[in-house]
Amino acid sequence: MSSPASSVPVVQRNDDSFEDVWDEIVWRGLVHVSTNERELKELLAGGPITYYCGFDPTAPSLHLGNLVQLLLMRRLQLAGHQPIGLVGGSTGLIGDPKPTAERTLNTPDVVAEWVGYLQGQVSRFLDFEGDNAARLVNNLDWTAPLSAIDFLRDIGKHFRVGSMLKKDAVSARLNSDAGISYTEFSYQILQALDFRQLYREYGCVLQTGGSDQWGNLTSGIELIRRSESASVHAIGTPLITNSDGTKFGKSEGNAVWLDPALTSPYAMYQFWLNTDDADVIDRLKVFTFLDRARIEEIAGLVETEPFRREAQRTLGFEVTALVHGVAAAEAAIAASAALFGQGELASLDAATIAAAVAELPTATVVATTTVAQALVDTGLTKGLGESRRAIGQGGVYLNNVTVTDADADFSGATLESGHAVLRRGKKTLAAVLVS
Repeated sequence: MSSPASSVPVVQRNDDSFEDVWDEIVWRGLVHVSTNERELKELLAGGPITYYCGFDPTAPSLHLGNLVQLLLMRRLQLAGHQPIGLVGGSTGLIGDPKPTAERTLNTPDVVAEWVGYLQGQVSRFLDFEGDNAARLVNNLDWTAPLSAIDFLRDIGKHFRVGSMLKKDAVSARLNSDAGISYTEFSYQILQALDFRQLYREYGCVLQTGGSDQWGNLTSGIELIRRSESASVHAIGTPLITNSDGTKFGKSEGNAVWLDPALTSPYAMYQFWLNTDDADVIDRLKVFTFLDRARIEEIAGLVETEPFRREAQRTLGFEVTALVHGVAAAEAAIAASAALFGQGELASLDAATIAAAVAELPTATVVATTTVAQALVDTGLTKGLGESRRAIGQGGVYLNNVTVTDADADFSGATLESGHAVLRRGKKTLAAVLVS
């Protein structure tokens, strides 16, 4: 899997960072649920603490839901606190309970391979140097040596089945036709063990995660309270949802992945470019490091000049640059402009072109196929007569050049990827793959 350089900010903390960070993450809408707010605010303002977030390798890449956690971790590190990124080599073998059905268990070899991919992705968002250098850990290191007897005696005894049954993820499955296996039922104990292990070894006192993980987060708090007689904290971030209110994540089959081999930089840029006006300012707060003054300035433009889509274009560039690097973000913008006649398609590299045309209607033709026929093959027209009329009216473009001859073919017209781009009018596009 690919690991391009990112443009995540370096640690540059001022003397007020500890004091400001709680108000900052609240303003950005990153706190959906938490332990005691007053205590958390004091904890984060009182000097450096160690905190962690866990990521399970249930897929070969992280996605936008995970990006929320990565950026929260980065914000806390920028404020001077010390992060631990945990990739779950053991919890990834189990999988946390989905609301609807049992997970398919992946083989240990697959999980181990995915652990490596995710560790690389997590590492790009954290700083591993300096006084608050990040750590990267794998929970398989402390769970693999545990015997079943030790697990039940030393850890399981601290849990009450009644409380475990009340967790949202568990209760949802108990009330479904699928039920829940003992394997997934026990997941919350494994995650709780992680928090206790990191508390004991590194003094970790805060765990962050998605609000849908709140039951697992609080399991760790309870285990530390019972076994260590200590108080620790948790922050649950809001879930990112689609405009229809459904969760945006890999379980729903519509994930935007952080690996460019699974979601190209162009596709990621386009995703953000299509953000609704009603959502775009909230997305800028969560997914970018733009300061409050700049975001409020952009919010004013959404109100006064929404047609310019300044907010969406800024969001698309900032997030794509964070994940894939500035060069990839600029290439995605150039491809987007070139598709609609505002740039040179021939200047784009093969990978960028292929990603840009991936979502377009596509027809495969031979080089001698006429443009008129290709318009029909791609669905841009309903027949050759309509094709000829459109060309005669000057409304058809091949690679952004006006087509004047309906019998022109694709000889010498392919771009570096082997594609050609047909456009009818200003916005109706199709791709032609010339074999």
